[in-house]
Amino acid sequence: MEKVSRRSALTFGAAAAAATPLLAFATPALASGGGVPNYGPNDGKDIGNGRRLVEVGEVESQIDAYKMVKIIDVVYQPGAADPADQPVMDMDMVCHIIASEFRIQKKGIPAYTVKEGFIYTCGKGKTDQATNIGGVVGIHRIALLMPT
Repeated sequence: MEKVSRRSALTFGAAAAAATPLLAFATPALASGGGVPNYGPNDGKDIGNGRRLVEVGEVESQIDAYKMVKIIDVVYQPGAADPADQPVMDMDMVCHIIASEFRIQKKGIPAYTVKEGFIYTCGKGKTDQATNIGGVVGIHRIALLMPT
């Protein structure tokens, strides 16, 4: 086994970075260095109950079961929640809490808390109701996995 030095690790890292495809998003908040977007009160579309939907971007999927992956952010004011009568989901989703803390209620299982930085999933045919239980504006990022 070869010894790994700092120089060889940096060389490997640069080669790996060069081989990784670059995904460009349409939102300057993401293009300018990642982190938590700083959305204004009029960004995105008002979807009621203290929530706004911001379309971040989409990319063609390289997973056979899905044609496209679309990323959206739902921005929740403190205490804001999805309506209780959520329809069943028509596609699989991966949800990432990027600001605040949320209580998630799904039909048939006890409610649970998802803290900032954590990820959970939602399956097609299931329900999900999110509530921002933190004291700050919450951002619930959702990767919509659009079937082929």
